[in-house]
Amino acid sequence: MAAASSSDSEGDRAESEASSKWLDAHYDPMANIHTFSACLVLADLHGDGEYKLAVGDLGPSGRQPCLKVLKGPTVLAESALPALPAAAAAFLMGQHEPRTPALALASGPCVYVYKNLRPYFKFSLPQLPPNPLEQDLWNQAKEDQIDHLTLKEMLEGIREKAEVPLSVQSLRFLQLELSEMEAFVNQHKSKPIKRQAVITTMTTLKKNMADEDAMSCLVLGTENKELLVLDPEAFTILAKMSLPGVPVFLEVSGQFDVAFRLAAACRNGNIYILRRDCKRPKYCIELSTQPVGLVLAHKVLVVGSTQDNLHGFTHKGKRLWTVHMPAAILTMNLLEQRSRGLQAVMAGLANGEVRIYHDKALLNVIRTPDAVTSLCFGRYGREDNTLIVTTRAMHRTFQTDLYLLRLRAARAYVRALESSLNPVSATAREPLKLHAVVQGLGPTFKLTLHLQNTSTARPILGLLVCFLYNEVLYALPRAFFKVPLLVPGLNYPLETFVESLSDKGISDIIKVKRGENILLEGPETGQRVACKTSERTVLEAQERSPGWTCRSAGSQYTGGSETPASMQSEMRTALRPQHQETRSLGTR
Repeated sequence: MAAASSSDSEGDRAESEASSKWLDAHYDPMANIHTFSACLVLADLHGDGEYKLAVGDLGPSGRQPCLKVLKGPTVLAESALPALPAAAAAFLMGQHEPRTPALALASGPCVYVYKNLRPYFKFSLPQLPPNPLEQDLWNQAKEDQIDHLTLKEMLEGIREKAEVPLSVQSLRFLQLELSEMEAFVNQHKSKPIKRQAVITTMTTLKKNMADEDAMSCLVLGTENKELLVLDPEAFTILAKMSLPGVPVFLEVSGQFDVAFRLAAACRNGNIYILRRDCKRPKYCIELSTQPVGLVLAHKVLVVGSTQDNLHGFTHKGKRLWTVHMPAAILTMNLLEQRSRGLQAVMAGLANGEVRIYHDKALLNVIRTPDAVTSLCFGRYGREDNTLIVTTRAMHRTFQTDLYLLRLRAARAYVRALESSLNPVSATAREPLKLHAVVQGLGPTFKLTLHLQNTSTARPILGLLVCFLYNEVLYALPRAFFKVPLLVPGLNYPLETFVESLSDKGISDIIKVKRGENILLEGPETGQRVACKTSERTVLEAQERSPGWTCRSAGSQYTGGSETPASMQSEMRTALRPQHQETRSLGTR
C-alpha cells in the first residue's frame, strides 16, 4: 500500500516530493494486498473519529479471500470470506445514536454486514427458478433412466442453446473427468436443483436526505442482469430493475424517496441510465469497446475504455469529450475534496501512472513503482485528502521474499540433517526428541539430557547414547549410557558431569550420539579400536580385559586395531547395523 508517489532512489524521491503536490506518507511493498478499487472503502467504523481502511482482499492467486481492516500501516482485523469479494461500501443503517456506519461486503450471492467490525447481518439473493429441461434430466438420473454419459451430453446441449443458465451443480458436473462423473451423479441426484445469482457490483444510494451522515440504501448488481435496492434497516428489496446486460460498474445520484438516477456499465459494452419508478433503462450509451471504469463527477459520466480512452457523457448519452491515455487504464475512482468543491477523476494506468482529470483537463500525474491496481481517496486516520494506491509490485515483491524465506528454511533444515544438529529425529522409525541442559559455573558442569519418545503408541527399547567431545578440552566420567525403555510421551533425564580442562576458557561442541560407534582404549599405548558394538559387548570386554575402557565414540576415528583376538572375535559376532543420529551441545 502506498500513499502518493514512490521512486526507485532516495534522490529521485526527494526531487519528486519537492515538485509534487503530494507527500509520501507510507510505502509498504510487503503489504500483500490483492484487490481493486471497488473493494476499498474508508470509514469511521468505530465512531471515534479515526478512519480505517476496509479491504476486500482476493488473496494470492484468488485463494483465501478475506476482509482486512487497516489502521495506519497495521492490520487491525482480518476475517476469512467464503467467496471472492465483489465490492465494499460503508453506509448508515439508521438515525439512532451513535451514528456509526456499517460495513457491507458483497461476496458471492451474499452481502455481509459488519458493525464495529463484528458480523451483524447476512443478506442472500433470492433463489432463481431452475431450467426445466435441466430439472427433468436430473429427475431421470434419479430414477436411473439415463446414465452419466447421456446426462453429460444432454446438459452440454442445454448449456449451448438454453436462455436460462445451468445450475452450479450441473456446471460442476460438466467440469469433471469421465471417471469421476458416475460418483458425482450418485451423490447429487437426490438433491434439489438450486440456481442462485451472484453479486457483481454494489454501491450506496441516499434514502431520503442528501446529507453526508444520512441513511443510505445498498444497490446491488447481479449476474442475473438485475439491479436491487435494499432497505437499510430491514434489508428487504425496495426496488428491482432489469437490464439487457450484466452490470459491472454502478454510479448513482439523488435520493431513493425523492428522485434518483442510476448509471450501470454492463458487459455488453453499453451504459444504461435508469430513473426512479423505471423498471427498464431510459437511456443507453453504446460504447465501441468494453468499459474498464465508471465515475460520476459534476453530473458528467466519465467512462474508461479498453482503447485507452476516457470519455465524458451526459446522463442522456451525449458525448462531451474524449482524452487518450498513454497506457492501458486498469482502474478508476473519484477524487472529491469537499472543502474546495472539487470532484476529479483518477485513472490508474499500466505504466505506473495515476492521472487526475477535472473534465478533460489534466490536473496532476503521480508515478508509482509498478502498474496501479486500485485507488481510494478520502480521510484516513485523522488526515483528510489521503490517496491510497496499490500496485502489482507489492504482490511480486511479497512472493519473491516468501520464496527466498522458504529456500533459506529448506537449506537450514538440510544442513541440520547433514550435521545431525536437529533436536528431533529425522526418521519415523525411531521418533525421538532430545533436549540438553547445562548447569554450573565451571570448571565442572552438570549435563542433563532429556529424551522423549514422540511416537503415539510404540515404545523404544535398547537405545544406546554416548558423547563425542574433544578430550583435550573436556573430561567426562561417564560417556556411555544404556537408555531404559522409552514410553511414549514421558520425559527421561540422563545425567553426567563435564569437567573443563582448559585454563584459557576455550570451548567446543559436545555431541550426543545415538548409536554404537564405540571407541575402546587398552592399558598400553596404541591399543584402541573403533567398532560398532552393543553395551553387552563393551561390558564383557571390560570384564575379560579389565585394562580396556570405553572412551568417546565416533565413526570418524580411523586408528589401529591392536585388540586381543578373543575380544575382536566377540565384537564381530555382536556387530549389528543400527541407525545413528548426532546431537550437538555447546558448553563453556
